[in-house]
Amino acid sequence: MAVKKTVTKKKEIRPTLVIVESPAKAKTIEKYLGNGFMVKASMGHLIDLPKSRIAIDVHNNFEPEYITVRGRAKLLKELQTDAKKSKEVLLASDNDREGEAIAWHLRNSLRSKQDIPVRRIVFNEITPQAIKEAVKHPLDIDESKVNAQKARRVLDRLVGYNLSPLLWKKVKNGLSAGRVQSVALRLICEREAEVENFIPEEYWTLDVTFHKGKHDFIAQLVQYRNEKPELKNEPEVRTIIDEIKDKECRVSDIKYVDKSIKPKAPFTTSKLQQMAANRLGFTSKKTMQIAQQLYEGINIGSTRVGLITYMRTDSVRISTVAMEDVRTWISQKYPEELPENPIEYSVEKKAQDAHEAIRPTYVTYTPEYLKEYLTRDQQRLYSIIWERFVSSQMKTAKSRTTSIDIVSGQALFRVSTTKIIEKGFYKITKTLVAREEKEKSLPELAPGELLQPVEFKPEQHFTQGPSRYTDASIVKTLEEKGIGRPSTYAPIISVLLERYYVTRSNKQLVPTALGRIINDMLVENFSSVVDVNFTAAVENNLDRVEEAQLEWPTMIGEFYAPFKTRVDEVMASLDSMKGRLDEQSDYVCDKCGKPMLKKLGRFGFFLACSGFPECRNTRSIPLAKCPRPGCNGEIVARRTKGRGKEFFGCTNYPECDFISHFKPINMQCPQCGHFLVEKFDKKNGSFKSCINPECDYLHTSDEPGDPSVQGEDSDE
Repeated sequence: MAVKKTVTKKKEIRPTLVIVESPAKAKTIEKYLGNGFMVKASMGHLIDLPKSRIAIDVHNNFEPEYITVRGRAKLLKELQTDAKKSKEVLLASDNDREGEAIAWHLRNSLRSKQDIPVRRIVFNEITPQAIKEAVKHPLDIDESKVNAQKARRVLDRLVGYNLSPLLWKKVKNGLSAGRVQSVALRLICEREAEVENFIPEEYWTLDVTFHKGKHDFIAQLVQYRNEKPELKNEPEVRTIIDEIKDKECRVSDIKYVDKSIKPKAPFTTSKLQQMAANRLGFTSKKTMQIAQQLYEGINIGSTRVGLITYMRTDSVRISTVAMEDVRTWISQKYPEELPENPIEYSVEKKAQDAHEAIRPTYVTYTPEYLKEYLTRDQQRLYSIIWERFVSSQMKTAKSRTTSIDIVSGQALFRVSTTKIIEKGFYKITKTLVAREEKEKSLPELAPGELLQPVEFKPEQHFTQGPSRYTDASIVKTLEEKGIGRPSTYAPIISVLLERYYVTRSNKQLVPTALGRIINDMLVENFSSVVDVNFTAAVENNLDRVEEAQLEWPTMIGEFYAPFKTRVDEVMASLDSMKGRLDEQSDYVCDKCGKPMLKKLGRFGFFLACSGFPECRNTRSIPLAKCPRPGCNGEIVARRTKGRGKEFFGCTNYPECDFISHFKPINMQCPQCGHFLVEKFDKKNGSFKSCINPECDYLHTSDEPGDPSVQGEDSDE
């Protein structure tokens, strides 16, 4: 009798499902975890508030109505299927409020389909050690952090979905307002008013060139008749020159001042954005995009490596392990610059401190080593992060400033130079190179020594007005005033630019006509909502919600009732601005001969035929007459293809190829009759000058100009 064989069925090994936010992060983490793990990406929020309606039940503790994000149902179903095949699920979204909310929604959705363990893991850097450690110690969802995100989301929804319809009805269809973006817009508009109202004043300085040996050096007048000189015009300067030109010049004093220069703390999000803007010319958005790439992982040969820690943080804290690593590296490379004890930087009270500072994950990966693996922009951003972190744990640098006073009659001239005498942390930063290039050495001089002046140099200047905000300065201001959080700085600027409330000109943020109208309306009717102090107070309350010190419905309730009452009042009482925004013009439609109206469009004011809809002719508003001899064209605003960068050209193009990158303003040059333009440079700030290259006119306070050229934003 034949014996029947028994086949033993192999037991199926079920993996652990790890869900992150992005595919790039998923690739990196999957390599670190290896067998037994399946890593998938949620691609951000899968469940959120609908866009089509307010979806907040104001009568039921402001309960939000969440739905599956349009186009994400398939992905959510796939994750539910993957979860069913797994022994457990680990939610590894970003360790901030948004990331916690994503994890919370995913947990609820996955548990609704099957009963499996769903836990939370958090980490500050994507390294094998950090990921494996997080997997060993899973956590529960932080409900308080979720509540803080929910409160912010509900509050922003209530503000935006009440103010936006008001703007549609009273100003123009398609507009929007927001709790934080409107405050940022207000700051930019207020600064623009300061720029426009500023009148430059003339002043003069007097330098004198001396020669000794092989050295020429310049000293500046710092005192005259025992007072600081305030020279208003050239005759005042000439009077001093005439008085002292035949008098001896003698070295009266030589002073040496030593100064310690401490290294700066590692980067927070705002400081990184500021540095990247100032040194690299990056927008805040670009900085965060590249930082995200470095954080999620870059292929270094056959290995994928997360190169920096989490890039949304307001803390300067450094982990113990990272501190040990950087001190070891410094001791090997620059032992003489290693401080006896680690340097600790104080964390501001308002800082969340959930994350470390932004730092490289491996200090041994120097910028030079990674150069062949990174794009140019990645390498430049990584370099300043690496330099800032390593230098933060090196010795203080020391500088010596030499000041030489030279007396001639009743005039005191001074020349100063600064040298680094102990490099300290400057040994690894590029800042030192720039400093040494700028500073010039002085000849050896002694008190009482006579000098022969080579040349007296009087120079005209104009006082600088306030600077417009740039990406760097608006981020700095938002941080200082407690508006927003590290994750919101870049989106705030992006939203204002995308909606054309603000444009970027010479890296400066300039409000458009549309932005000004919206700001004026909001400030006049909702001053308490678009108030800096109110917005900062909201951020503090959100922190209290996260710390479980405040119930979020209570926070929303205290705000919403008076706000909704005010919205209803303004909706009922405020006259519509739509009719008033259309203005008659002196221009005639070149297609049908009817008068053209000045209208407000998405890109500012433009001309449209009054015969609409029968005639749909539009054109840009002329800003000035073309300065080219023999050309009867007009200068209008145009935009380049692709990036849409604004420039100013002639309507007779291509016959006339006149182009200006500076916007004409409503002033004519009193010297030559050409139009004036607004320029900007680091030396003089914002100033007005003639477009004619053969005219040296510079607008001053006693020459107001001729307001005959109508400068408006173009729709083209």
